[in-house]
Amino acid sequence: MTTAEPDFQAWMGAIQARMEATLTRVLPSAGVVPEGLHAAMRYATLEGGKRVRPLLAFAAGEMTRAATERLAIVAAAVELIHAYSLVHDDLPCMDNDVLRRGKPTVHVAYDEATALLAGDALQALAFQLLAERPLADEPAVQLEMLHILAAACGSRGMAGGQAIDLASTGKTLASAELEYMHIHKTGALIRASVMIGAACGEPLGATERAGLDRYAKTIGLAFQVVDDVLDADASTATLGKTAGKDAQQGKSTYVSALGAGRAREFAEELRVDAKRALSKMGDRTRRLAELADFIVLRKF
Repeated sequence: MTTAEPDFQAWMGAIQARMEATLTRVLPSAGVVPEGLHAAMRYATLEGGKRVRPLLAFAAGEMTRAATERLAIVAAAVELIHAYSLVHDDLPCMDNDVLRRGKPTVHVAYDEATALLAGDALQALAFQLLAERPLADEPAVQLEMLHILAAACGSRGMAGGQAIDLASTGKTLASAELEYMHIHKTGALIRASVMIGAACGEPLGATERAGLDRYAKTIGLAFQVVDDVLDADASTATLGKTAGKDAQQGKSTYVSALGAGRAREFAEELRVDAKRALSKMGDRTRRLAELADFIVLRKF
């Protein structure tokens, strides 16, 4: 008799708990010098967030039968990158926000210089984790994992997307321009999470890899569309960050470009496209399909 797989909520809760434990372990202790920097790194990363990127890494890794121990490290690395990006995005020189994950942002809780250094150190720690442990069967595959994550962070990934976002404040962007910006700012790390999670396990064929890549790109864009809708519709208490900030800062969003109704329709179209990209890969993609539903249908 085979044991039934846990339902999605149970699976998600187990991964989130594992990630909290893994991140707690890999982050430097707040009692280690420099104590203030390490405390800020832990503050920025622990006890908060949906852990969507780690969930995607685990789901993709389960598709390729990757070892859980490998996936925990890869998922921790992408979450450290995400945490660093949030710390920097919230700085006064960027979005100048004071609330993140229901608590004061790092530069408010500590100070601006500590926040800047904490973000830098979180990014460095992510690459240290990927480099110091065996995470793939072939060294060349692990090197490619490092390349994927580095590209997702750089000027043609998150940093570039943020630069476009800052330069576009107060301007009206067409939907194609918004898509280009968010494929880089938000989508690049989501795609990296999926692709390096999958790389921890058995090799994929060219067709499977292309389908997984299409899924990752599509769901990354869907994540941002839903974020824009929630920023316009949900409360600060629900989101854990300042609601309506995009409109206050004069930023172009999918809501401002398409209207709230059409933006929701677009997110649903992307959800369908993402699941279609998985359709020829069988039951192994179950968790990825469930995550597509979670990302698009979420209320926070």
